[in-house]
Amino acid sequence: MNKHPLAEVFGFPVSNTSAEAERYRNNRLCPFGNKEPNCTKDKAKNPLGVCSVFDGKEVAITCPIRFREHWVIAEDAANFMFPADSNWTTLTEVRLNDKHGNSAGNIDVVLVEYDGKGHVIDFGALEVQAVYISGNIRNPFEHFMENPRENKDMDWTGQPNYPRPDYLSSSRKRLAPQLIFKGGILREWGKKMAVALNKGFFETLPDLNQVTAEEADIAWMIYDLNFKKDLNRYVLSRTEVIYTKFNESLERITRPEAGDVKAFVERLQEKINDKLDTGHESETESIEPPF
Repeated sequence: MNKHPLAEVFGFPVSNTSAEAERYRNNRLCPFGNKEPNCTKDKAKNPLGVCSVFDGKEVAITCPIRFREHWVIAEDAANFMFPADSNWTTLTEVRLNDKHGNSAGNIDVVLVEYDGKGHVIDFGALEVQAVYISGNIRNPFEHFMENPRENKDMDWTGQPNYPRPDYLSSSRKRLAPQLIFKGGILREWGKKMAVALNKGFFETLPDLNQVTAEEADIAWMIYDLNFKKDLNRYVLSRTEVIYTKFNESLERITRPEAGDVKAFVERLQEKINDKLDTGHESETESIEPPF
């Protein structure tokens, strides 16, 4: 466990005490192309300016805006969706409706290919998947912000609800629904989809059957944050692109891996024994819904 849970705050490593880093922290600014100059994560007036957290020796991106650094993700997605030398642009947060006019959610980034007269030729969707956090991230953030210079080496390990990346919830509550609803509509339209996500997140997903880029419906664009000592900054870098078919990927990600049925039967036997011995059922366990 890292003593300091926070990797980047308002775009800069917590260890960076330069004048530029202090300016971004003091003004709550976002350097990664947010819809406005300031960070708006969680609360507009008191934003939670945590871009990434430590996950052992790795860094996990917790804010989807963090992926917009230099808009590398858009360029990578366009290379998958459109022919070389195409004219294309991006539109963010575009609402997607189903056949009945009901919203299937907003597409994070729509890439649009257009001709010399500005007419739409083709389009595709780019979904950005940051990682959910278990535990409390605001408490260490606010403590750090009280005095960033003094708290850059703070030890948070003894505090309750130490924050950690929650990859399981990220895939069940965010990624799977995106594929089912938005991805399902795009698949029916014959449009391609790209998913940008952290290396650590992708490694927790089931193994996906790979195809060529030409055969693929989905491109999994995998990124990592690499620390550049000369800049005293983390830099977003693409590590790999995995190409898959839509239906196969959806089935693999949404299908849980079955455990040992014998263990489940033993659990049932314990409950039956308890019920027969006491005359009433044991307290029902709380089960988290899959989505």
